[in-house]
Amino acid sequence: MTASRLSLATLARLPPDVARPGYDPAAIDIGIVHVGPGAFHRVHQAWYVDRLLRQDPRWGICAVSLRSAELQEALAPQDGLYTLAVRDQQCSHQVIGALRESLVAPRDPGAVLQRLAAPGIHAVTLTVTEKGYCLGADGALDLARPDLQQDLATPHSPTTLIGFLVESLSRRRAAGTAPPAILSCDNLSDNGPRLRAAIVAMAQARDRGLADWIAQEVAFPRSMVDSITPATTDALRAEVAAATGLEDRWPVQREAFVQWVIEDHRAAAGPDWAAAGAILTDDVPAWERAKLRLLNGAHSTLAYVGLLAGHATVSGAIADPALAGFIERLWAQEVLPGLGAPRGLDLVAYAGAVLARFRNPVIRHELAQIAWDGSQKLPIRIQDGLAQNLAEGRPVTHLFLPLAAWMLWVRRAARARQRLVDPLADALHELGAAATGEARLDVSRWLAEPRLYRRELASDPRFITGLMRAYDRLAAADAAGAAAVGNCVATWS
Repeated sequence: MTASRLSLATLARLPPDVARPGYDPAAIDIGIVHVGPGAFHRVHQAWYVDRLLRQDPRWGICAVSLRSAELQEALAPQDGLYTLAVRDQQCSHQVIGALRESLVAPRDPGAVLQRLAAPGIHAVTLTVTEKGYCLGADGALDLARPDLQQDLATPHSPTTLIGFLVESLSRRRAAGTAPPAILSCDNLSDNGPRLRAAIVAMAQARDRGLADWIAQEVAFPRSMVDSITPATTDALRAEVAAATGLEDRWPVQREAFVQWVIEDHRAAAGPDWAAAGAILTDDVPAWERAKLRLLNGAHSTLAYVGLLAGHATVSGAIADPALAGFIERLWAQEVLPGLGAPRGLDLVAYAGAVLARFRNPVIRHELAQIAWDGSQKLPIRIQDGLAQNLAEGRPVTHLFLPLAAWMLWVRRAARARQRLVDPLADALHELGAAATGEARLDVSRWLAEPRLYRRELASDPRFITGLMRAYDRLAAADAAGAAAVGNCVATWS
């Protein structure tokens, strides 16, 4: 017999060990718009908001999808409810009720703009990945993009995140409505200031007065988010149905560890994020660098090297002594020395905790998923630290390995005619298909593509030599098979 569907009408049927919202989801107001309501948002920001709603009913979420209607179609019959599975040594399940409205921008851009401009919205949060910010290789807004040009031509019917935000802020200015705080929650270095610069640049292209108003009145706090979030699978759906007795079309899962660090922007009208458990600080960049270089950098390293070595998951890769030893040497020799510890964070203890999280056997975090969007992730996860070490005279030997592994992984995918998930997929596929395995030729071609490597690195002889050496060593190992890759990594120096 098919289980009943999760909904407001079936909440009372949940077994006692499944936590349910500590408030009436139907009675809360919408005070937050979130753009990009994927799995991470629903395990992270929405979970924090769920906690906040127990004491303050003003902060229900309107979820805005910029492309897909999948979330709306899955959760609308469930009254916006979904199940969060927290997976650790002991697993738990809870139903989240924070999502009170779901809009799909291509279907109804007017409704999205109306909600964004509504006086009751005091916070806009974003998880759109690096691709959603429409930035060029220099980190600034790429106004030459056709989609941004279209948004400038038809501002009342935008298609991009930047277009929606600028138009909604324009409407607020015209109506005399105070702007919301706009909070990027993406793994983007200096995410708040970079978003602010992009929004102001777009506004400047429309109206100098609007740009000045945004620059003066709108808060774009930095933030750092953390929780390992594997993709939803049919196995998870079956597990959730067994645990809750109800069908949930789109449950989500994460590890027990969860963290949200937000720049203290003192927005009196907005949500009390600290009351929900977030860390407010005046030094988000230090927290961010620690997470990007220790956790995210290690994730990308394990993804590309681990896939070449025959592994499929993070826990499987870190169980390989060669890869675990490499990560520990990478951190000790080339990452930790360049990090400044923010107040309240012990970097050595944090690194140890990251290793323990990677080893969690209950979390099946696919390396192939982490490997997506390498052109966007590696500049901030690996290249930034490598550039700093070169500038400050520290070792860089280990930091070349994930870059070389990425190139070889792209080569392997191109030869197998596998689809690459990356905004530069076409360029990468061309490079991978043309790769010979010979370092001088392949690396030169990659460095000639200006969108892949930081400009100062691509022209630095030390970087070029180091990358060629790493690529040559790893390519030879890759040609010999997975075991040879493991041996190569084990002896890397």
